Amino acid sequence: MPGTGYPSPPPPAAPVGAPPAAPTGAPGARGEDPPPLAHPGEQPHLARTADAAHPGPAPEPCASRPGLQKSGPPQPDAPQTPAPQGSAPQAPGPQSSSAHVPGPQSSSPHAPGPQTPAPQAPGPQTTPLGSVPGPAAAPDGSAQDGTDGAFVPHPGDGGPRPAAAPAPAPYAATPRPFSGLPADHGPASAQGQHPAPHGAWQQYDPWSAPLQGGPLAPSPYDRRRRRRPLVAGAVALALLAGAIGGGIGAYVERYGGINDIRLPQSAGDEAGRRPDSVAGIAQTALPGVVTIHVRGSAEQGTGTGFVLDRQGHILTNNHVVQPAGSGGEISVTFSGGQTAKAKVVGQDGGYDLAVVQVEGVTGLRPLTLGNSDSVQVGDPVVAIGAPFDLANTVTSGIISAKQRPITAGGEKGDGSDVSYVDALQTDAPINPGNSGGPLVDAKARVIGINSAIRAADSGSGLGGGAQGGSIGLGFAIPINQAKRVAEELINTGRATHPVIGVTLEMEYAGDGARVGEHSKSGKQPVTPGGPGAKAGIKPGDVITTVDGSPVHSGEELIVKIRSHRPGDTLALTLRRGGKDRSVRLSLGSSSTG
Repeated sequence: MPGTGYPSPPPPAAPVGAPPAAPTGAPGARGEDPPPLAHPGEQPHLARTADAAHPGPAPEPCASRPGLQKSGPPQPDAPQTPAPQGSAPQAPGPQSSSAHVPGPQSSSPHAPGPQTPAPQAPGPQTTPLGSVPGPAAAPDGSAQDGTDGAFVPHPGDGGPRPAAAPAPAPYAATPRPFSGLPADHGPASAQGQHPAPHGAWQQYDPWSAPLQGGPLAPSPYDRRRRRRPLVAGAVALALLAGAIGGGIGAYVERYGGINDIRLPQSAGDEAGRRPDSVAGIAQTALPGVVTIHVRGSAEQGTGTGFVLDRQGHILTNNHVVQPAGSGGEISVTFSGGQTAKAKVVGQDGGYDLAVVQVEGVTGLRPLTLGNSDSVQVGDPVVAIGAPFDLANTVTSGIISAKQRPITAGGEKGDGSDVSYVDALQTDAPINPGNSGGPLVDAKARVIGINSAIRAADSGSGLGGGAQGGSIGLGFAIPINQAKRVAEELINTGRATHPVIGVTLEMEYAGDGARVGEHSKSGKQPVTPGGPGAKAGIKPGDVITTVDGSPVHSGEELIVKIRSHRPGDTLALTLRRGGKDRSVRLSLGSSSTG
C-alpha cells in the first residue's frame, strides 16, 4: 500500500452473485458523522467503530495470526437500495476481523485528505490465509467503484480495499469525528459502516472538528506550552544559584576562607570627641586654617595662615609672603581643597606679620581670637600648619614659657627685616611650613601665630625659615600684639611701632640696654623733644628694667617696648653713674611701610 510500506497482494475475489447491500441511510441523514480521514498517500479505510444502527454481537478478538477472520452467524438481509456511484455495498450482517477490536473509542490525529470508505461484504466472509481473492462485481456485472472492480487486500485486517477511487463529490453533511485508530492498522468495525459520498472531505478542516472517543496525542504547541514553566523554573534556579555563588565568592574574597585566622577587633567608636580634646580642637579649628603657596621671580615658599573675618582677610607671617615681592603670585588653599588667588593687604617686617585677602570665596570660617595675656605656663595648646607642604597637620603640646624675647630675620644686613617678638614658647612640634599658622588653646581660640623655632642644625639663633627639624623649641607671636598689627594693616596698610626716642648701643656687652653716647650719621643719641628726652633720659644711661621686668640687652629692650601700644606709659629703671633712678615714659609712635 502506498505510504505504509506493506506489499500489495492481488485483489481478493468477492462472492459471485452476492446481492449488493443497500445502505440504511446516507451519512448525515441521522445526524451521523462521516468516517475519519486517511493520511495522504495511504489507502482509505473505514473507522473501527460499532454502528448502533446495525445491532449484532460484538466481534470476538482473534487469538491467531493477523489476517484470519472469525465469522459469526448470518443476519437477515435488509431491504436493498442502490448504492451511490463509487461506494461499496455494505453488508447487514456482522463483520469480523482478525485484528483486535478495541473497546472504548480512541482518537488519533490524521492528516487531512480525501477519504473513501472500504466496501463491506454482504455477509460473513472468510479470507483464507495466503489466498488471493478475485475481483468483485456489482449486481449488474460491472465494477462496483466504476473501475475494473479490483480490490486491494489490507494486510492488517484482511478486509478488501478499493484500489482507486474517483474524486469525491461535495458533501455538506456534518463530518464524523475521528475514530482515534491508526491509519492502516486499526481493527475492522464489528458492525456495518455507512460510507460517505465522494468529495465529502474536500472542504473539511480536520483540526476544527470535535474529537471523540479518547485523548489525542499532544501537539507540538501543547508540548511547548508545557515546557515554558520548566524553562522559566530552570532560568530562575540558575539565577539564584549564580547569586548565591557570587555572594559566597565575594564573602570569601573579602573575609577569607572558612578556616582562615580571624583576629579579634573592637567595635568602631562612633561617638564624638570632647570639644577640649585634641581631636575636638582640630575639628573646630581646621576649617579656618589655610595653606599659602608663594611664587616670586627668584624664589618660592610654603606657609600657613588663618581666616580673620568673612571679608576674606587672612593673617600670616611676613616672611611667608615676602618672596612674592611686587610681582609674584600668592594662592590660598582651604582645608576642604578649595583654592583661590590672594593679594597682599599690608605687611610689617618688624613684627613679622602680613595680611592677605581672597575674594569671591563663600563659606569662610573665621577663627576666634583669644587673650594671650591670660595664658599660663603648662596650658595645653595645638599647632596647625603645613610643615614641608603637608597641609592640615595637627600637633599638640603645652606653653613652655612666656615673654621670650626673640629676634628673627636679619637677612638684609641693615636690620630692617629683623623682627623683635616677646614670644610664647611651646613644645608643640613646629617645622618649616608651620609659619603663620595658629597656636590655639583648649577652646580652639587663637593665642599666638607660629613664627620661629630653634633648629637643631642651626647651632644658635632663631629662624623663621630654618629647615632643621623641630626639637621642641617653638615660638609664637602673642595674639594680643598680632591683633593690633593686623587691624592696622587692614585699615591703613601699615603698622605703627611704639618708640622711646633713643639710639641704643647694640654692641654693649654689659647687663642692660645702654643709650649711645655719641651721635651716628648726624643723629643724636636722644631725640630732642621725643618721649625719652621728656622722661629725662641722658646719653650713656643704662636701662635695667621695664615695668619691673629685667632687661639684659638692647634687643630685649626693643622687644619689651614693642609688646606695647603707642601711647602706653612705661616705668623704667635707669642706672647713671652707678646709681639707679626711676622714670615714667609715654611711648611715641612711628610707622613703617
